[in-house]
Amino acid sequence: MQGKRENVCISPLAKVAQGAKIAPGVTIEGKSVIGEGAVIRPGCIIEDSVIGARTEVTASVLTGAKVGEDCTVGPFAYLRKGADIADGCRIGDFVEVKNARVGEGTKVAHLTYVGDCEIGKGCNIGCGVVFVNYDGKRKNRTVVGDRCFIGSNCNIIAPVSIKDGCYIAAGTTVTDDVGKDDLVIGRVRQVVKPGRARGRFC
Repeated sequence: MQGKRENVCISPLAKVAQGAKIAPGVTIEGKSVIGEGAVIRPGCIIEDSVIGARTEVTASVLTGAKVGEDCTVGPFAYLRKGADIADGCRIGDFVEVKNARVGEGTKVAHLTYVGDCEIGKGCNIGCGVVFVNYDGKRKNRTVVGDRCFIGSNCNIIAPVSIKDGCYIAAGTTVTDDVGKDDLVIGRVRQVVKPGRARGRFC
């Protein structure tokens, strides 16, 4: 372990590999494992989680999560119990992952909820996407294949299956299964009422 040790709290049950860098203001709790060459930046709380080699985590909370090698997490990500992030992934700012697997090389850049689902390899999940996993009575699961693009501000209503190579256009609500290489557009058409807004707000 390299770097300053002021204001760092590391559980005696945790394992920190050689060459890992732990910044000030970090708490590592429980039986966490920090891989060789990993970088844990200020503001992180890591509890009973595994961080792979050369992965960087910034100002994020991980509880019961597993993150592979060569990933970046944060700032302000929240990886909850059952989050399983494969190698080479990007989990960005204000992303929450719970009971979900994210495949190798997939990017979930910002402002997204990934709950009770499995996402394949090489996918891009846009800003503001919500995997809608709760119907008021039970949690439901979503499966997304490899090389899928899910545009910004989409709602994925579980249970649903999205096959390999799909493109989900921004603003779409997905309620039915999607076949391989399908393009899905599910948004209301814009309606313009010329001049009708005059005087409504100011």
